[in-house]
Amino acid sequence: MSVTKTKLSGPDLPSGIALSAIPDGTLLLGHAQGEPVLLARKGDELFATGNICTHYHAPLNEGLLVNDTVRCPWHHACFSLRTGEALRAPALDPLPCWRVEQKDGNVYVLEKLEPEIKQLSSILKIPESVVIIGGGAAGNVAAETLRREGYSGPITLFSADVSVPYDRPKLSKSYLAGVTPPESNPLRSFGFYQQHNIDLKLNARVAKIDTVNQNVQLIDGGKQSYDSLLLATGAEPVKLDVPGAGLPHVFYLRTLADSRALIARALAAQRVVIIGASFIGLEVAASLSMRNLEVHVVAPGSSPMEKILGIEVGTFIRKLHEQHGVKFHLGAKAASIDEHNVILTNGHILPADFVVAGIGVKPSISLAEKAGIILDRGVKVNEYLETSIPGIFAAGDIARWPDRLTGEGIRVEHWVVAQRQGRTAARNILGGRERFDAVPFFWTRQYDLGISYIGHAEQWDHVEIDGQLDARNCTITYRRGGKKLAVAVINRSIAGLRAEVEFERKINLLE
Repeated sequence: MSVTKTKLSGPDLPSGIALSAIPDGTLLLGHAQGEPVLLARKGDELFATGNICTHYHAPLNEGLLVNDTVRCPWHHACFSLRTGEALRAPALDPLPCWRVEQKDGNVYVLEKLEPEIKQLSSILKIPESVVIIGGGAAGNVAAETLRREGYSGPITLFSADVSVPYDRPKLSKSYLAGVTPPESNPLRSFGFYQQHNIDLKLNARVAKIDTVNQNVQLIDGGKQSYDSLLLATGAEPVKLDVPGAGLPHVFYLRTLADSRALIARALAAQRVVIIGASFIGLEVAASLSMRNLEVHVVAPGSSPMEKILGIEVGTFIRKLHEQHGVKFHLGAKAASIDEHNVILTNGHILPADFVVAGIGVKPSISLAEKAGIILDRGVKVNEYLETSIPGIFAAGDIARWPDRLTGEGIRVEHWVVAQRQGRTAARNILGGRERFDAVPFFWTRQYDLGISYIGHAEQWDHVEIDGQLDARNCTITYRRGGKKLAVAVINRSIAGLRAEVEFERKINLLE
């Protein structure tokens, strides 16, 4: 989507607008030089930035002003109003900024400003070289952040994938459904990494980390030394353990290649059985249903996503899928699979042209374990995302960090969390002492329903629903012992952003 093709609305800001038309704490949409511009006022200060979020092009004037930042209403990206910098994922690129002038009670948006170029502080301990293992969300953002922060030393990014880093959430959503084209998947071109002197090595598998001599050894025999190291090896699907699970028509979804294989199979099929009714399973169910397949979902629980969202929300989601023709087989598991059927533990037989298993993932921690790094149902890190071995950091699906909001060590397997940890880890690799305190956030989209989830509630004892699920307009709050742990929202984007800010303020009070 190009901003030059966006329909312009609001005042022509270079012509001027009365200061009184912009009350303190408000966002105003206008335009300048043929581009949509967000004019924001915070006290006596006025800021002008681009209005289109650089993630999925959401209108930022519908977002939330927080201090000198603006939050995206869709997926909670956060931008500096002073510099346009993308402070929080999932946005990677900054916003353009314009100079603002006040004169005779009017506000004028003038020329576009040059992007800020950062310089590393001379007081920091800068590593001679950085190696990143893992080309997913955390690893990619870490590499980009190192360069954005002004680091000029060697960066080597080892990715076991054959593709450049890509937009993983699309794999089970819009790309699998056929709504977005293949060219929308890569986060960057290969040329981007070359241009920024990031040595991206694809299909490169690390066999061992030598922490004494500070190098990584590849399966093909190659070696790469490091001064600082980031482990961002992600997670891998939990495999089915039933007869027939190894048949070629049983699929898992983790990589771009997996999604492509599913699409190719779906184009020649009529029936699919999905084993698992959590987010991946149900997003795949929705996407394949949109491709007019007959979809059956098998899961042991009494309702979909009950452990995460509760039985009432789960029941609502089940009805949504059933309205699109999806058939559920709950309270059952797959007992075996043959070339044409899935046999359930209750004896039912489901014909299947292919099978998709979505029964969870597990952290890929074998490299960390062999390196002697302390583990705790993942890689244990401190508040700065550093492991038990100095100079080695971990981020993303493998990292279990001390969460001050819950007072517990938590590990979260979500795209935005991984990206935000990649940024924090990179800044700490450069000598910063920046706590990772970002509030976990994820979203799911199934058909035309979007749900955003803010916070983290592995266990909860009370659910409150404000609004109506059936009307698709509500806020769902999850508590344990009276303490608010998480909030989910449907069609209440500002409520979701305010919940995030509320959690952040609670964390800040713990300083």
